[in-house]
Amino acid sequence: MRALLAAVALFAAAPALAQAPATSATLADAAKAPTGRVIVDGATWRCEGDACTATGGSNQPATRACRRVVAKLGPVTSFSYKGQALSAEEIAACNAG
Repeated sequence: MRALLAAVALFAAAPALAQAPATSATLADAAKAPTGRVIVDGATWRCEGDACTATGGSNQPATRACRRVVAKLGPVTSFSYKGQALSAEEIAACNAG
């Protein structure tokens, strides 16, 4: 009976352990990529070359998150916030400030 209860508890907890949607950006200039981690609105960003990924962060519109990242890391060529990818028009507006 204990084994059954343990299995049910693990099954019920599985969605809570699921990975959050991806947050990522591609920097326009890899030379400006930070070394180490950078915190932007509670999200921890790490970059390798021009590819940056983040974990955590506050709940906000993806366009606002993009503007905040651009202010710290520089212009981007792609941006996805918690699974929501920005269009080319949204990225252009983000880079414009």
